[in-house]
Amino acid sequence: MATTKKVNTLIFWILQFVGWGFITSANIWAKIFLVSPDKVKPEYFFFEGLIFITLGITLTTLFRNYLKRIDFIANQNQKNYIKAFIAFGLASCIFSGILLVSAYYMFQYLHEESNDFTLLEIFSTTLNVSIFIFFWSVIYVVIKSLARLRKNKIDRLKLEAALKDSQLNTLKGQLNPHFMFNSLNNIRGLMLEDVDKARDMLTRLSEMLRYSLNMNNVDAIRIEEELEIVDNYIALSKIQLEDRLTYQQEIKQELKQIKIPPMILQMLVENAIKHGISDQKNGGKITLIITDNNEKIILQVNNTGTLKADTDSTRIGLDNIKKRLELLYGDTAQFRLKEVENEVHAIIQIPLV
Repeated sequence: MATTKKVNTLIFWILQFVGWGFITSANIWAKIFLVSPDKVKPEYFFFEGLIFITLGITLTTLFRNYLKRIDFIANQNQKNYIKAFIAFGLASCIFSGILLVSAYYMFQYLHEESNDFTLLEIFSTTLNVSIFIFFWSVIYVVIKSLARLRKNKIDRLKLEAALKDSQLNTLKGQLNPHFMFNSLNNIRGLMLEDVDKARDMLTRLSEMLRYSLNMNNVDAIRIEEELEIVDNYIALSKIQLEDRLTYQQEIKQELKQIKIPPMILQMLVENAIKHGISDQKNGGKITLIITDNNEKIILQVNNTGTLKADTDSTRIGLDNIKKRLELLYGDTAQFRLKEVENEVHAIIQIPLV
């Protein structure tokens, strides 16, 4: 921030000297070649130019400081326009007044005679000075306004990015607390029957928890790694559902290295078990299918059952998936549910990158 202010200040002073220096040089050059040296000594024009550039830089810098003090760029209202116009008029009058008085005494000193200015010369000098300061003001306000718009745009983009990251971190890597609680209870009961299996299930649960926590800093993960978490979730779910749950995978081997948002397959499977298989007396089958159509990767989870009226608990997982896809891919990703021959198909299409 401090470095940016220093750079902006340096640019301002460079432009001040270059701009007023160019105007002054052009003015001196024109007068030297248009006015005979017999009438006016060339030194007079150099001294006049020195006063001109000094007044130009000094008064426009003071004018700029005043505009900053009233915060003109951010608040371009009627009140500030009146203040700026008064300051502009005052700067123009001071500029032309000092320039004319200095030129009068300088001419008298160098030529040992007076040179009274006519009303036309006074008017033309004041008009020219006003035009210079007016154009300086317009250029300054335009540059500062554009810089402010750019800064506001960058700040807005940063805010949107921060909000997006915050939302994603909130949405991704969420393990259902009821699943955790039920898994721990199931593992505790399993310890009385099969200690080795209970130990294996506890390891799977800890891996899922660690995976969930680590995903806060990750936006994409290989399908191969995500499948390991799905396998752990299925194994833990089978403690309770036992033979009521059948699981099958149909995945192209070459797609396992494709990256997808973390926990998204696990959420599809979780939703299928929680709102499909577990509600059926005889259980059912879950099929995880991963294919592609050259443009998008297609993630599909089929489960035995039918589509039901939405409930609050059902919507949480589905809304989570929809929001994450929207934040990550906008309109280029799709998520839909459909019922096909006593099966519910949850299908996600994600652009291949």
